[in-house]
Amino acid sequence: MRVRIIAVGKLKETHYRAAVDEYVKRLRHYCELDEVEVKDGDVAALKKQIPARAQLVLLTIDGTQRTSEGLAAYVEKVALEGKDLTFVIGGADGIPPEILALSSERLSLGKMTLPHRLARLVLVEQVYRAMTIRKGEPYHH
Repeated sequence: MRVRIIAVGKLKETHYRAAVDEYVKRLRHYCELDEVEVKDGDVAALKKQIPARAQLVLLTIDGTQRTSEGLAAYVEKVALEGKDLTFVIGGADGIPPEILALSSERLSLGKMTLPHRLARLVLVEQVYRAMTIRKGEPYHH
C-alpha cells in the first residue's frame, strides 16, 4: 500500500519537522509513503498531486471522527480493495471547493480547528498507529 499525504503549505518549524520526520521514518516500515507540500492557493498543483487510483481522504472539521481502531479498520478496508490512500490537509482557508468535490470521504481530527502543521503531525502519528494496530503490534496501547 502506498500512502500519500498532501499538505498545503510548508512545514517550517524545526520541532514539527523533526516530529513528522520521525513518524514518516517509522511509517516506511509498513508502507510506501510520500509527503507532498503544495503552495497555498495553487489548486492546480494540489489537484495534480492526487493519484488517479487512490482513495482520497480530505481532512475537514465536519468529516467523520474515527477512533484509532476505526482508522486502522478503514486503512485495512482500503488496502483489501487494492487501493492506495491519499490524505489532503488544507491551508489557512481549508480545502478548496474544487478538491472537496473530488471525494466524499472526509476525516475529522476533532471539532476544534488545528493549525495545519499540527494537523499533519497528528495525522502521521495516527496513520502510524493504524498500521501498528493492523499488524497487532503493541504501540497503540
